[in-house]
Amino acid sequence: MKNPHLLPLLLLSLATPAGLALAAETAPVLGGLDALYPDLDALYRDLHQTPELSNQEAKTSAKLADRLRKLGFEVTTKVGGHGVVAVLRNGPGPTVMLRTDMDGLPVLEKTGLPYASKATVKDAAGATTSVMHACGHDVHMTAWMGTATLLARAKSRWKGTLLLVGQPAEELAAGARQMLQDGLFKRFPKPTHALALHVNTAPAGTVEYRTGYALAGADSIEITLHGKGGHGAYPHSTVDPVVMAARVVLSLQTLISRERHPLEPAVLSVGSIHGGTKNNIIPDDVKLQLTLRWYKPEVRKALLDGLERIVKAEAMASGAPRPPDITVTEGTPSVYNDPALTQRLVGAVSRVLGEKNLQETEPVMGGEDFAEYGRAGIPAVLLWLGSSEPQRHAKAKASGEELPSMHSPLFAPDRERTLRTGVTTLTTAALELFDKP
Repeated sequence: MKNPHLLPLLLLSLATPAGLALAAETAPVLGGLDALYPDLDALYRDLHQTPELSNQEAKTSAKLADRLRKLGFEVTTKVGGHGVVAVLRNGPGPTVMLRTDMDGLPVLEKTGLPYASKATVKDAAGATTSVMHACGHDVHMTAWMGTATLLARAKSRWKGTLLLVGQPAEELAAGARQMLQDGLFKRFPKPTHALALHVNTAPAGTVEYRTGYALAGADSIEITLHGKGGHGAYPHSTVDPVVMAARVVLSLQTLISRERHPLEPAVLSVGSIHGGTKNNIIPDDVKLQLTLRWYKPEVRKALLDGLERIVKAEAMASGAPRPPDITVTEGTPSVYNDPALTQRLVGAVSRVLGEKNLQETEPVMGGEDFAEYGRAGIPAVLLWLGSSEPQRHAKAKASGEELPSMHSPLFAPDRERTLRTGVTTLTTAALELFDKP
């Protein structure tokens, strides 16, 4: 089936001299997308039906590695776990890194699609769980592979080195760090630019961007409060960690409401409290799990310092027999989109997709470990790829309905429009950054 969207968009780019130059570069490359699409659609459906959990992406990475080898890339597997690194050298010029994430989520799919995931696996604790690509990583992989294919087939149109990174364990905020620790930027060409896409619920066919801080830094924190257990009928003989935990939860909210500047975004949420075994037994301990979100490193430090101060003070005020345990178990820095690079890419992509199909959006408090590459000194940009069927999106917006978002068991992208726009965006962005022959 011929692409009903691409030709008008390319013609639209002819309106300006810059558009003429860009169309001359991109049209011969993107012209191969129609013939390639059926294969990409089959790849997407296969990936969607066979998701794997974080740090278990062995079959997924093998599929991607096999395809890249056939395209002529130098491929290395098992980088930082199940990470894949593919290099295509095409003369002197910039090294452009395109990253995709590969892992699924422990979610039971409820979309009812004919290609819905029915996969079950053992998680890290040995429990059986359903798995779904509920965060669009199957879209990311497919668009990434489509871009790799088009660029590999059009080497006369660009000069430089294409560095493809298939990253594990994004959902654990661990995969980027694992790959960097395994020598990603030492064993392979260090990129001059790093790019990634991530789906959101904007209309399919559109791309959203944010200059500067785009996604929050995130920390997962575990707190264990120690008390003195006993009979619920005789609380005076105990030190009740349940009451202590209740005070901690309420007091921690003042870190945001009373200690942060109102224009410095931050979020602190307590996601779980575990303590006790029976209604009339006061336990020895209560455990809390929290998430902390922030943009600026100095805000993070102030929040962590304040959290430790409040938790220890509440424990002391309760007469706890010993200080609480406070551990930051995992985290990732905030995603910062390099301003100059963002504007350059937005200009290029808008001349192909049309200005009305690119919109600046607000930063979000979700996290993404793509941040680690920018933190390593690489100018980096993450763009949002719309994935909702446009008419459904318009109706939902008019009625105030919330569409299923990422991590929902009902999340289902508008497949063809989303994939085509993803390949077009990533290919155009890469061509903008490479040297011209």
